[in-house]
Amino acid sequence: MKRVVVIGGGWAGCAAAISAKKAGADVTILERTDMLLGLGNVGGIMRNNGRFTATEENILLGGRELFELTDKYSRHKNIDFPGHKHASLYDVTLIESVVRKKILDMDIKIFFNSRVVDVKMENKKIRAVILENQNELEGDSFIETTGSTGPMGNCLKYGNGCSMCILRCPSFGGRVSITKKCGIEDIIGQRKDGTYGAFSGSIKLNKESLSKEIREKLNKEGIAIIPLPKEEINEGKLDIKVCQQYALDEFAKNIVLLDTGHAKLMTPFYPLEKLRKIKGFENVKFEDPYSAGIGNSIRYLSIAPRDNNMKVIGVDNLFVAGEKSGFFVGHTEASTTKMQYIGKFRRGV
Repeated sequence: MKRVVVIGGGWAGCAAAISAKKAGADVTILERTDMLLGLGNVGGIMRNNGRFTATEENILLGGRELFELTDKYSRHKNIDFPGHKHASLYDVTLIESVVRKKILDMDIKIFFNSRVVDVKMENKKIRAVILENQNELEGDSFIETTGSTGPMGNCLKYGNGCSMCILRCPSFGGRVSITKKCGIEDIIGQRKDGTYGAFSGSIKLNKESLSKEIREKLNKEGIAIIPLPKEEINEGKLDIKVCQQYALDEFAKNIVLLDTGHAKLMTPFYPLEKLRKIKGFENVKFEDPYSAGIGNSIRYLSIAPRDNNMKVIGVDNLFVAGEKSGFFVGHTEASTTKMQYIGKFRRGV
């Protein structure tokens, strides 16, 4: 039985692990934190726009497991908000535990607090990965799904400062580029002004800290749009966002909230003192990240050169999935990249 080691337990890592397991491999996930799904724990949006079709295609192609879970645990379905149609909003407070159960039920091994810091190479193949505690894990094929953000120094250098985001670098150590450890030069994304990376994610607000009117609207409709005073409108902030489907005037002129279990504020950051001047937000608190008034995680700093089979160019047994494999922006795209592995492992690669 082929031994497949998946480095990173986000949406892409979980999807790749499931695909490899269904193809007959012995699969291990190495996750540096104490939770699966990574940024999926602050995401919550599925099936919006063309991703509805992509979801259905993935299910029909055999990649149903994770999409069925996000469907089952959606708080709201068929939601429209600026730039988005027929979206589903899954519950970020529940999704990690149910995905973890699914992975374990499939007899996929998960090792948490397992940060990969280096590799052992033989010719053009990885023989083993080296963990922070210096333990080694051998495998036949390796899949890197570490993403393209972090470590903390990058958020300081390219962002507004460490935001203590879901990646939690101070607690678990920064992300390590496995392709870089293999001697492969990573591709780095740039913003409009030429600086590296882009701001990721959104802010989670504590729903109970919002006004009763806003809470009721979120619970009932899944969305609340609150117009901003003219002096608070800043269209320049749209240029720094990773997901350009949010670079619309509506996101500069309004506060857009989504109910994903918390109140998801669709902006990279928002100064707390300004937010509390708006009606309904007088007592608002950030749920995650706590420094959401300053900045958020920085993405697009580590993309691997790879072929159309998701194999890293220059390493014979290293594959990539999720944002590590390209400038992807969502959970659907991250999960879709894993479909490439089914045929590869069945052919004994």
